[in-house]
Amino acid sequence: MSVMASNDPSSDARAVALDALTQILRRRLSLDDALKLDGIADARDRAFARQMVATTLRRKGQIDALLARCLEKTPPAPIEDLLRLAVAQLLFLEVKPHAAVDSAVELAKSLGFAPLGKLVNAVLRRLATEGPDWVAAQDPASLNAPAWLWNSWVAAYGEQTARAIAAAHLEEPPLDLTPAGSAEAWAERLDAELLFTGSLRRASGGSVAALPGFDEGGWWVQDAAATLPVRLLDPHPGEHIADLCAAPGGKTAQLAAAGAVVTALDRSARRLTRLQENLNRLNLSAELVAADASAWQPPRLFDKVLLDAPCSATGTLRRHPDVAWTKQPEDIGKLAAAQDRLLAAASLMVKPGGTLVFCTCSLQPEEGPARIERFLRSDARFRRQPIAASEVGGLSDLVSADGDMRSLPCHLAEIGGMDGFFAARLYRIA
Repeated sequence: MSVMASNDPSSDARAVALDALTQILRRRLSLDDALKLDGIADARDRAFARQMVATTLRRKGQIDALLARCLEKTPPAPIEDLLRLAVAQLLFLEVKPHAAVDSAVELAKSLGFAPLGKLVNAVLRRLATEGPDWVAAQDPASLNAPAWLWNSWVAAYGEQTARAIAAAHLEEPPLDLTPAGSAEAWAERLDAELLFTGSLRRASGGSVAALPGFDEGGWWVQDAAATLPVRLLDPHPGEHIADLCAAPGGKTAQLAAAGAVVTALDRSARRLTRLQENLNRLNLSAELVAADASAWQPPRLFDKVLLDAPCSATGTLRRHPDVAWTKQPEDIGKLAAAQDRLLAAASLMVKPGGTLVFCTCSLQPEEGPARIERFLRSDARFRRQPIAASEVGGLSDLVSADGDMRSLPCHLAEIGGMDGFFAARLYRIA
């Protein structure tokens, strides 16, 4: 879906966007780490810089296929990325052709590639004319993810569902908020739609900090699907619950808001500082521990444990389109091994009769059901506690045949979709 720019972005915005794209594709930095917006004064330019990069990443497969039709050989990396960014503007963001083309030529010159200015001009002018017809003949679903990722989705979910997942990844996701108090009251105040998860959904855009209730700690940003693992844990006031790999803290906030006595563990002290700041804003409290969950030994066992394990995050491409191009197939095996270590450690923290919820924001079966099957084969103290459709808003599509929870980006597509999450609930035999 095209998005009309409200104004032509400045040269600063394009330069910042180009630098970020290069950092993501060449150094595998995340979009959030690569995009440095501090030097852009205008808020609209900052927003459009991010939109340029995100759109280029979402449409990278299509863009590269279009450029391949116009180039006899791959140009130097800065020019290749510059062309990608310009094509995103031309064909997917409806920037006026003369603005997209002229600014790209000027940017090439400023980077020291003046001799390639004619090439940049010729390629983009050709695409301005012929590109729309070429785009119409493309297959966006199979093009806009690396082949290994696309093939894995087809194998796991079938081609029809894989196409629905890929279509969801092309859309700018809405803004989901989790209220600390009455969901109905905040829905009215924020002019938001109340979802079955208890989340409040608004259109994306604008400053989150400027919304009603931010300063008073009335809510926090959290994708609707990300709220489900805590709902499945069913926290009660006074229960001692560990939230492992807790940062950035949305699930910690959910647990604390439910009245649980929360120990939030993360190996990154820096990320825990951010988590504490969020809790302070929300007037919530938790014990924060900087430690590696796979080696940490708690002073006491917990009633319940939540393990939101580090993963490839392929379920979050709606919000983090960089993930498709920064993760590699070999990452999956390494992450799965780490998930096994964390799951084994987490199991030792649960009281007899207690509950362990394991979740990942990945679409890859190796980071979900395969981990649970391996764990249950190796540890006779635990049994799967099947999830009922009634626990996830009556949406039976979110419950697997084994009784685990599996959300996909195409679920609730008619109102903006949701992140891809896997969650399994395990019971420690008393």
